[in-house]
Amino acid sequence: MTPAGEPRSVILARGRALRERFPRSSLATLAERAPGYDPVERLEWQGTSRVEELLSLRYSRMLANPMSFYRGTALLMAEDLARGPSTTLEVQICGDAHLSNFNLFSTPERRIVFDVDDFDETDVGPFEWDVKRLVTSLVLASEHLGHGPRQQERIAVAAAREYRHSIRRFATLTKMGIWYASLDVNAVVHDLGGFFTDNALRRVDRVVKLANHKSNTKNLRRIVTYEGGTPRFASAPPLLVPLRDLSGRSYLLAEEIEEIIVGYGRTLSSDRQVLLSQYSPVDAARKVVGVGSVGTECYAVLLTGRDAHDPLLLQVKQATASVIATARGVTSDVEAGERVVNGQRLMQAASDALLGWFSLDHPSTPRSFYLRQLYDDKASIDIEHLDETLLVTYGRICAWVLARAHARGGRGADIAGYLGKSDVADGALTSFALAYRDRTMSDFRALGCARDEGRISVMP
Repeated sequence: MTPAGEPRSVILARGRALRERFPRSSLATLAERAPGYDPVERLEWQGTSRVEELLSLRYSRMLANPMSFYRGTALLMAEDLARGPSTTLEVQICGDAHLSNFNLFSTPERRIVFDVDDFDETDVGPFEWDVKRLVTSLVLASEHLGHGPRQQERIAVAAAREYRHSIRRFATLTKMGIWYASLDVNAVVHDLGGFFTDNALRRVDRVVKLANHKSNTKNLRRIVTYEGGTPRFASAPPLLVPLRDLSGRSYLLAEEIEEIIVGYGRTLSSDRQVLLSQYSPVDAARKVVGVGSVGTECYAVLLTGRDAHDPLLLQVKQATASVIATARGVTSDVEAGERVVNGQRLMQAASDALLGWFSLDHPSTPRSFYLRQLYDDKASIDIEHLDETLLVTYGRICAWVLARAHARGGRGADIAGYLGKSDVADGALTSFALAYRDRTMSDFRALGCARDEGRISVMP
């Protein structure tokens, strides 16, 4: 028999001891960039591995405002973080944990939960990289909403404190208790009991009601048309373009889509393989999603089951090396699509029932993809409608979810011991976020200058 794990007190003490090598005050450090470092050049370098004709759309979206710009700069931040001091408390991290990557969605049991919902950059890394990216995004959102410096600081401190309190609370739970913890919006008082006051819980309910729901049925009517009784994707360039209207070998062929569907099915559990086998692909389209993902290959695939009016929508999204691995100069020993799926299954309380992956091993253009349902009753929070109080609440919800996701990896008590009971870490993380806000604003202006000088092209 395997001996019992270490006592919680021992793990907490080990976390505290880490402060000697990595003082909590060091969490505030934003390392200087090397002379000549050009953020626009790094974005252009990233674009060389993407679909060229979509890069102008990517830059247009990033130039909408600093918050949108930040969503597309996970690589820049990962490189900045890699230059500075980092703890050795490594867990599965999201890699791009900004506030817009937390959403409401349906679990396989059809419960509505709030969770991290973008794992393109997931990898093993220092826990604080995720926390810094989240807290900085809240500061930028506050700036975008017209809040002053003190408001931004309060919002950042509240999120940092919530992460610290939550990771300490999760450290007291059993391993199974952590595994089954979820933010079920239908049982929010139960799930967040002990974390929020009654007044705060009422504000959580208000935040949830601001969500923009994207039901499968509603979106199906918007993007699918029937031709002679057969469902087909409608053309809405550049956001959705059927494969039949695309030219150029940079895109997948219909037979490659079918190969991916068959191969990906083998990564599902046996019962879901049976479910998938009852559907047949009938059409596919190139799809543009997000800000940071624009330019990576992404497809919507339409399948039908019982008849033409029994549709299933899948998203086939290209996975590349994570920005975490790129910034640290390491190579993953698993396929990129598998890395995304493994990370999502570990960090999410309930992952998509049809989440899986497949790699095309064609000699000329090997590519890896992950697949999941498209528009499976998802909903995102409209940041524009949040005032300071609600943004504080939203930040705390995201911090709770992030702490739970990190704790699932088994090192929650180490992190809790390191962060401790005082507010030292809260202040340091806030200082970092405020400093990174200024760096982001500078990088945003640099991209704007690149547009004005004709160095990059943007979509009209």
